[in-house]
Amino acid sequence: MCTGRRRLATLHHVPSLFRRKSAAVADEAVTEVTADETSASTRSRGYTPAKGRETPKRPTANRRVAVVTKPLSKEEAKERRRRLRAEAAAEFRREGGPRDRGPERVLARNVVDSRRTVGTWFFGGALVVLIGSSAAMPPTVRLVSNLLWAALAIGVVIDSILISRKIKKLVRERFPNSGERMGSLYLYAIMRSITFRKMRAPAPRVNLGDPV
Repeated sequence: MCTGRRRLATLHHVPSLFRRKSAAVADEAVTEVTADETSASTRSRGYTPAKGRETPKRPTANRRVAVVTKPLSKEEAKERRRRLRAEAAAEFRREGGPRDRGPERVLARNVVDSRRTVGTWFFGGALVVLIGSSAAMPPTVRLVSNLLWAALAIGVVIDSILISRKIKKLVRERFPNSGERMGSLYLYAIMRSITFRKMRAPAPRVNLGDPV
C-alpha cells in the first residue's frame, strides 16, 4: 500500500518538471529575441549582414538625384568661351600673373606708376622717327627725326637708371632679407615704364605723384 502511494506521488510530480522545462525554454527564446533586437538597434549604418541573409534596403530619402545637363548649342558654347576669356582677361588685368607676385614686385610697380616716365612716349616717338627718317623726306625732317630718336633713347636710359636706383634703395630698406634678384626686378620695372599706363597689368594702384 505504501509502495503504491509512493508511485502515485512520483507520477504526480513528473508533469510539473516538464512544465518547468518548457517555461525555461520559452524564457531563453524570449531572451535571445530581445538580445537580437538590441544588437540590431545598436548596429552601425555600415553593417553588412552575413551571406545567406537578405540585404536590408537602404533609405532613398536622402539620396542625391543625378542632374542631367542639357548639351550646349554652338552659339551657347561660343558665348560661354567668350565670357570665360573676358573673365580671365579681367582677372589678369586686376591681379596679374605669376611673375607679378611678391612684395618686391608690388613695390617696383608702385615706383613706376607714381611717376611720369619717358618710356611711355618711346613707341609713339619711334613711329614718328620711322616716318620722318624715310628717304622721301627732306634732309631737315630726317635730321630732326634722328635727333628726336636720340633724345628719346637717352631719356629712356636716364629714366631707367633713376627708377632702378630708387627701387634698389627701397628694397634694401623695406626687405633687407629679400631673395629677389635685383637685375630681374630692374628689368621688370623698366618694361613697365615703357608701357602705356592704361595698358599696364596689373592695373596701377597708385596715382601720379603719390608717395611710395
